[in-house]
Amino acid sequence: MSQDETGGGGPGAAPAAELPEYAERVLDVADLIPPGRVMTYGDVAEWLGDGGPRQVGRVMALYGSAVPWWRVVRADGALLPGHELRALDHYRAEGTPLREASRRADGHLPRLDMRNARWDGRGSGGGDGGPTGDQGEETHT
Repeated sequence: MSQDETGGGGPGAAPAAELPEYAERVLDVADLIPPGRVMTYGDVAEWLGDGGPRQVGRVMALYGSAVPWWRVVRADGALLPGHELRALDHYRAEGTPLREASRRADGHLPRLDMRNARWDGRGSGGGDGGPTGDQGEETHT
């Protein structure tokens, strides 16, 4: 598993104790997601064939700092509350597709462009954008 490039302190500081088997599997999937791409909590659960979005979210909250946590996201493309700016820095550095925020949006933060950022777990990150895609116009920031 890779280390959080911010030097730790991201969502879910992993304790030194041995990880539960399910947590290890979730973190292994998060580690596979290529830079510039994302998977939703539900995508990870579906890819594993076990658990659901809440279970994956719980694992990421507890242990996610040991992996690129910003690549496991909400299905609506909203940035992780409380970690928006750190995640946004990662997305911009990796070239993750984003959608411009409307002027009425709280904080004017962009959202992930799920249609283009979503990864389906195949190949090196190219392709159709994911297992289900998502609606939304493409706008890169």
